[in-house]
Amino acid sequence: MLGRSMAVGVSSCKHSVSCSPLALPACSSLCGFNHIVHTSETQSYRCYSKCTVRKWRKNSVEQIQPVLLDDDHKKTWEECKEILCALSFSVDEADTILRKAFGWVHSPYWGEERRKEVPKGQIVDEMLGYLKDLGLNDEDLHKLLKKFPEVLGCSLADEVRTNVSMLEKDWSIKGKVLRNLLLRNPKVLGYNVDCKGDCMAQCTRCWVRF
Repeated sequence: MLGRSMAVGVSSCKHSVSCSPLALPACSSLCGFNHIVHTSETQSYRCYSKCTVRKWRKNSVEQIQPVLLDDDHKKTWEECKEILCALSFSVDEADTILRKAFGWVHSPYWGEERRKEVPKGQIVDEMLGYLKDLGLNDEDLHKLLKKFPEVLGCSLADEVRTNVSMLEKDWSIKGKVLRNLLLRNPKVLGYNVDCKGDCMAQCTRCWVRF
């Protein structure tokens, strides 16, 4: 019965090849996963799950197209990347943050409203400087931007400052409490809609999520 059960487990895996019931093969899709649990459901799920993740990552990378800019805009883009690299981001990570923040790749946060924009070093500096004034250090900014890179594309005057003032005025959230909130839920900095329960289909930027 044991041999029969294990044989069924091997044949059920989407990526396995014909083999002895006692010699479970590596996945043939090159994910490098070796089966180690001898139950048919677990083998099939674990192998397929890891291969699917690898395929998704590969396709996601392929969808990111180069940002084509003239020399002046390219220089500005590089300056912004240098600012982010000073926060311990790699060059590729800094590039991805700018793409998400300024509309060069699709972000569920923006929906369809964000147009492509070339970031300016002054704007990035002002946003980071303001966040530092709220009590966030470089390590905090690194964590915040990992969670919410789009904050760099938000309006400092009309959204970020306004929302911080609202948090302080309406909920008395400031100082260390504010810092902890921003690290936990940085998207609050970009909320600009309050549907009050009557959905406006802008949920990613709505105060109802707070």
